[in-house]
Amino acid sequence: MADLAAIVKAYDIRGVVGEQLDAPTVRDLGAAMAALVRAEGARGVVIGHDMRDSSPDLAAAFADGVTGQGLDVVSIGLASTDMLYFASGTLGLPGAMFTASHNPAKYNGIKLCRAGATPIGQDTGLAAIRQAVEAGVPAGPGGGTVSTRELRDDYAAYLRKLVDLSASRRLRVVVDAGNGMGGYTVPAVFEPLPFDVVPMYFELDGTFPNHEANPLDPANLVDLQKRVVSEGADLGVAFDGDADRCFVIDERGEPVSPSAITALVAVRELAKDPGATVIHNLITSKAVPEIVTEHGGAPVRTRVGHSFIKQTMAETGAVFGGEHSAHYYFRDFWKADSGMLAALHVLAALAEQDGPLSALMSVYERYSASGEINSTVRDQAERMAAVKAEYTARDGVEHDELDGLTVQLPDGSWFNLRPSNTEPLLRLNVEAADAAAVAALRDEVLAVVRA
Repeated sequence: MADLAAIVKAYDIRGVVGEQLDAPTVRDLGAAMAALVRAEGARGVVIGHDMRDSSPDLAAAFADGVTGQGLDVVSIGLASTDMLYFASGTLGLPGAMFTASHNPAKYNGIKLCRAGATPIGQDTGLAAIRQAVEAGVPAGPGGGTVSTRELRDDYAAYLRKLVDLSASRRLRVVVDAGNGMGGYTVPAVFEPLPFDVVPMYFELDGTFPNHEANPLDPANLVDLQKRVVSEGADLGVAFDGDADRCFVIDERGEPVSPSAITALVAVRELAKDPGATVIHNLITSKAVPEIVTEHGGAPVRTRVGHSFIKQTMAETGAVFGGEHSAHYYFRDFWKADSGMLAALHVLAALAEQDGPLSALMSVYERYSASGEINSTVRDQAERMAAVKAEYTARDGVEHDELDGLTVQLPDGSWFNLRPSNTEPLLRLNVEAADAAAVAALRDEVLAVVRA
């Protein structure tokens, strides 16, 4: 049996195909998931998969496990992760998405949800699924069927209904799909819209021959940045492998921070629902809660991670939520994240005015940030304690431990230091008034972390 402890993560299942993740293991996982949701009254499971070579066979093995438990399977075939969430929401079925997102080609994985795209994480069923597989899933009644359904056009039409593009001027948009699922979904979503799309790496290829499908790494944005400038485009958009995250490049070839995108989309959603709650994780810029408050909204701060965002959205009825990692969550999309929907909001906002994207976004970019800086340490707890001791004794300093250690300094700068759950790393994020202040605080904190 595969070592499930190594592949069952906090939010999903992920591992090296053939070594950690194989068809028999996936079949058992399908059976365990089906048994869990059948006990809760589910009648079937919807399954989608990305473009990796291993995805169709693994999805078929999972389907075997589900049907063996007597549940029917609706296969939607190739899909982005947010397209699977759309299927789960519209069909009212639990879902399984086969993808390893931005990970290299040798990996694959499964993202699971209940009906309505409600996530299944470690504390909400994933641990129980793992335990069931380890114990041996009892044979089910069998008899489940597999049917196929094409939902790409319905998904595209649904997204377009959520964003008013009626006032759009014509825009030239460079899209880097990274050989991932954006190459499948972008044509369907954008085709009727007044945009001239310049495609980059739209060929579905799970070997990622051009660059990793991970736009969080600046190296993977270089091709897009150059192309936006050479094309004289209005903006560029990059998707990760399963297209649930999007990154934006302005007309100068400069990246737009996910915090600024969060603030922009929040303002647009608050215009439709005045006074609503907006969720932001604790690593987004402090400009986000400032701007939400200025526009009459109620900002709520959460831990990092989609399960925390979605749970808090459910508890508060929040209209929108954003993370520093470019995950954007929408109440009108079953509280799930959709990179495509965030991209449409940016395009609509730009198309409604005559200026360049850099001018539009300058309103939302108030501070400078370091980005995430990782440090390998021997003892995470000991280094965290050293940083806490160094800063919290200072006059005027405020701190909390909602997720790692967040320190607010009297001059308005702040940092968050979090331990990785899977590696011997500490992750540092710093924000301050300008780049010089960020560099100074970054170096000061790292000197303690790496001592």
